[in-house]
Amino acid sequence: MHPAALPAEVLLSDCDTTHTRRSGPGGQHRNKVQTAVILLHRPSGCSAEASERRSQSENHRVALKRLRLRLALEIRTMPESLEPTRLWQARTHARQLKVSVDHDDYPALVAEALNQLHVANWEMARVAGTLGVSTSQFTKLFRRMPSAWVALNVCRTTHGLPPLK
Repeated sequence: MHPAALPAEVLLSDCDTTHTRRSGPGGQHRNKVQTAVILLHRPSGCSAEASERRSQSENHRVALKRLRLRLALEIRTMPESLEPTRLWQARTHARQLKVSVDHDDYPALVAEALNQLHVANWEMARVAGTLGVSTSQFTKLFRRMPSAWVALNVCRTTHGLPPLK
């Protein structure tokens, strides 16, 4: 299972958490209290941080979300099967993929898509068909999040394919 798809408790058990202070808007409270959260995923070395909120718990939630997305974009794992996972199947209906970039499932779906693309030599139409969605829906999964779109195109150009527009 890809680390981006792990339950929060399991993923956090593989992480080092650091609390620190950051300056910026929020006044004296923010400058005096360690509300910034930095998560370091030990097995991969990926890290994410959040410091824009005045609450440590809110920053922890945001940092975890950012870490999941970073893991999805940077870590490739071999899919257990070429068949779509239960999560992917639950999110598709009539060749459409229903997920918001703000939903907790988004990074896991991106990770699954990138892993499948890696195995299939970055052939978008083939992987879209395997996963049971249209090519346009599959492309929209990445296009909705700028960092995912950039990561997809970097991988494509690295493998000698033209970037998608």
